[in-house]
Amino acid sequence: MSNNGLKIEDGLLKELFKRGLHLGFSRARRHPSTEGHLFGYKNHQAIIDLEKTSESLARAKDFIKSSSGQGKKIILVGTKNEARLVVERAAERAGVPYVTERWLGGTLTNFKEFRRRVNRLLSIIEQEEKGELAVYTKKERGVIGKEKEKLERYFASLASLTELPGAVVVIDPKDEAIAVAEAKVVGVPVVALANSDCNIKGIDYPIVGNDTARDSIEYVVDELTAAYAEGKSLLAAKPATEEPVSDTPPAISPASPAGR
Repeated sequence: MSNNGLKIEDGLLKELFKRGLHLGFSRARRHPSTEGHLFGYKNHQAIIDLEKTSESLARAKDFIKSSSGQGKKIILVGTKNEARLVVERAAERAGVPYVTERWLGGTLTNFKEFRRRVNRLLSIIEQEEKGELAVYTKKERGVIGKEKEKLERYFASLASLTELPGAVVVIDPKDEAIAVAEAKVVGVPVVALANSDCNIKGIDYPIVGNDTARDSIEYVVDELTAAYAEGKSLLAAKPATEEPVSDTPPAISPASPAGR
């Protein structure tokens, strides 16, 4: 089975189907930009063309592998309930920055301020480890503790991001509109798992598929992070004379946000 010159394995399509990636939203919620990615409708529900989904996923994986092979990081972004745990676990396995809380405006477009906040968090942690907070009063330590808690919630998972990433990977560009908009402003490519209700115009690597089911999100995220890991392996195998970009993150363990 093939389409547009790309070979598609039946086993892959069966796996995509099993994970529910073919399930779109109702006809009334369909965004016109996804029409070419739909197979049809059943009981007014959009059925996504899995051949096109598999092709889009392959292109996205190739891009991420190439980007990682050049020493660039990716950011995983998934703040909707169905995506949070999947994104967090995959990102920690792959060693990449991630956002599962609210995306803070300016993370990319005001990167200098973003790093200032991260450095403040790292400074507090270092002071704690060295016992230097003991010089403050109990009240002052309480204030610093609350500041640290807030900074950890939003910045700990991004601490390893020391420069603009090579790509931003989002689950549902409709939900993550601010992250997508910021990436466009600074010229960072966007990879997105997008259901039939999303506007995929302007998304560099759209993967049209079910973005509301945990199984489908997990499959796509795992495939993309595996491609990232493969690119890192290729980078590590290059001769030292090529001077690969350092990918060593600062030592920090993100705190689990309250309510998870």
